[in-house]
Amino acid sequence: MRIQDAVPQKGSRRRRRRIGRGISAGQGASGGFGMRGQKSRSGRGTRPGFEGGQMPLYRRVPKLKHFTVINKQQYTTINVRQLASLPANTEVTLESLMQAGIVTTNDGPLKLLGDGEIGVPLQVKAAKFTTGARSKIEAAGGSCLSLDSEEASATAES
Repeated sequence: MRIQDAVPQKGSRRRRRRIGRGISAGQGASGGFGMRGQKSRSGRGTRPGFEGGQMPLYRRVPKLKHFTVINKQQYTTINVRQLASLPANTEVTLESLMQAGIVTTNDGPLKLLGDGEIGVPLQVKAAKFTTGARSKIEAAGGSCLSLDSEEASATAES
């Protein structure tokens, strides 16, 4: 067997269509592209996403307003520096912060942010902690308890 003998079987490959070579070729005259117009011309038709000159969707969308996040979670946020005035070993929750006057409105679960410094150990119970806030509270000798994990364990026990 030689390299020139390695050819496809007869009839397994079809010859290519010869477009626009007369009516006897089967694709004469307009060559299957219809009459006039953009899609009948040689070369590529239009690029993907082209809408005939109208501003395409992928360029319209970012300009439109009011694309809101569905079911956005709202948090009551405070920084670590606001907890520095509390006495040592205090249990910090959203309710205790409202009673102390540090937080005035309940905008949702409590989230602690890491801006500022803290020097007193506190037992903080909140829904979320930033990594900076968690490290600063634990460095001061306090503890951080995430309420989401506590609620999940309570539902798992029952």
